[in-house]
Amino acid sequence: MKTLGIVLFAAAAPLLSAQSGPGLAQGRPEIRSMSALAFGPGGVLFVGDGKAGAVFALDLADTTPREVQEPKEVVDVEAKLAALLGATPADVMVHDLAVNPISKNVYLAVSRGRAAWGDRWLLPNDVADASLLVKIDADGRFFAVDLASVRFARIALPNPIDPAKTHAWKKGVSLRSEAITDLVYGDGTLFVAGLSNEEFAATLWRVKYPFEGAVAATTLESYHGAHGKYETDAPIRALVPYPLNGKLHVLAAYLCTPLVTFPMAELQDKRQLRGRTVAEFGSGNYPLDMVVYRNEGREKLLIANTSLPLMIVDPKDVEAFSGEITTEVPGYMGGVKYEARSSGAVQQLDNYGDSHLIALQRITSGRLDLVPMTVRRF
Repeated sequence: MKTLGIVLFAAAAPLLSAQSGPGLAQGRPEIRSMSALAFGPGGVLFVGDGKAGAVFALDLADTTPREVQEPKEVVDVEAKLAALLGATPADVMVHDLAVNPISKNVYLAVSRGRAAWGDRWLLPNDVADASLLVKIDADGRFFAVDLASVRFARIALPNPIDPAKTHAWKKGVSLRSEAITDLVYGDGTLFVAGLSNEEFAATLWRVKYPFEGAVAATTLESYHGAHGKYETDAPIRALVPYPLNGKLHVLAAYLCTPLVTFPMAELQDKRQLRGRTVAEFGSGNYPLDMVVYRNEGREKLLIANTSLPLMIVDPKDVEAFSGEITTEVPGYMGGVKYEARSSGAVQQLDNYGDSHLIALQRITSGRLDLVPMTVRRF
């Protein structure tokens, strides 16, 4: 739910009130669920609203540049959120995190639904709808963001998954919770991953920003080495656009945990596309976030997971791998390798300037902390 990207995703006309800038209007965005967050140009925050099947672009007027050499650790985030929201720490739940690359302020999508989170396979969006946006500034102070009157634009996704459809193995969970599973922006384009009502439900929508034109949607098929089959109804969980061997691709991570590449040039509107599975990293795991960072002049991918350690993947290894996983993988490990780092139960992850990453991390005591991590660690 981060700030990288490339491609063409376009949009229906924004729903606007009084015009106040290119493609933006002043008013209250009627956001029903903050399913995913990502920053775009000029400090614009994209909010994927799975329940509404739409994406909002919010101008939060948070554009004062700030460089932070030594980011601060913020301890007991849930207690601080509870104090701000008039709840208990056992109630509050963080659905996503995104860092404003200009101000270095951290934004959280938050709900009061954690008490209903009782199954290890459930994700926050399966349990509740995040309706609260909270800012943590570089000094560690918490602020509830008032969205009563902001500059915004809205775009509807075509044919998002029907709320009446239920999950095959999460009892009583509407598949609408997976209408939007990740957002990434870059080079003028916003990528939105999730489920639609198409025969191949796994979908990647693309929109040009500022929102204009028509929405492009490609339905996806990918081979899951842990399951031994091609799947069309498994949504991308984390993605980054990335150049491989001189051509742009989408790198996508899925549940149980294949890594799949999709050539950007083959992402065509109203078409189906089979990806190339280049790695199988393990079963019983959700990838939560994937970011690109640079250390000692080399770019790497870092993937945060629910059950597996932090994974470092070298894009050069992906480029060098000419094969494809198309049969069940013994031991759930095959293809491109990763380098493991102890995760410490990282739940959310984003870039924090050039020298640090920042993570929401559940420590042994159960406390949830906001922890800066130097890229030198990776």
